[in-house]
Amino acid sequence: MSDGKPANYITPAGYAAMRARYDELFGKERPALVEVISWAAGNGDRSENGDYIYGRKKLREIDRELGHLSRRMKSAKVVDPAQQADRNRVYFGATVTIVDEEDERRTVTLVGEDEADASAGRISWRSPLAHALKGAAIGDLRRVRLPAGEKEWEIEAIVYPDR
Repeated sequence: MSDGKPANYITPAGYAAMRARYDELFGKERPALVEVISWAAGNGDRSENGDYIYGRKKLREIDRELGHLSRRMKSAKVVDPAQQADRNRVYFGATVTIVDEEDERRTVTLVGEDEADASAGRISWRSPLAHALKGAAIGDLRRVRLPAGEKEWEIEAIVYPDR
């Protein structure tokens, strides 16, 4: 990107989920909340009107999230991992099975920052583990510095979505 910020890569599924969240907030949650606030505002003194006060607070939260989603979608660069030409190496969108020194397996998918969820095995392409895995082939060893110390992983499998 020209402003010096790293690219905001995202998979098509990640972008669709972000768009669905935006549409849900903008098309359903926000209008319903505006209706509640309007009703509450008609109930007299707003200074002690819990529905009005809570509604305004919640509306600010929704508007903040809408702004964030809008900025992220505008800056997003959708990259379809199914179109990856070199499927023998780890790049954005790859699902990688790695094995550590204790023979413990872990499967991770390199995704955009906005769709990362470590508990679901989706790690940001900018994370230390993803940086170590990028460009690796099956059988390669990669050393990763983690908060608990260094760990070595062997690449066991690399999978991309079907074309």
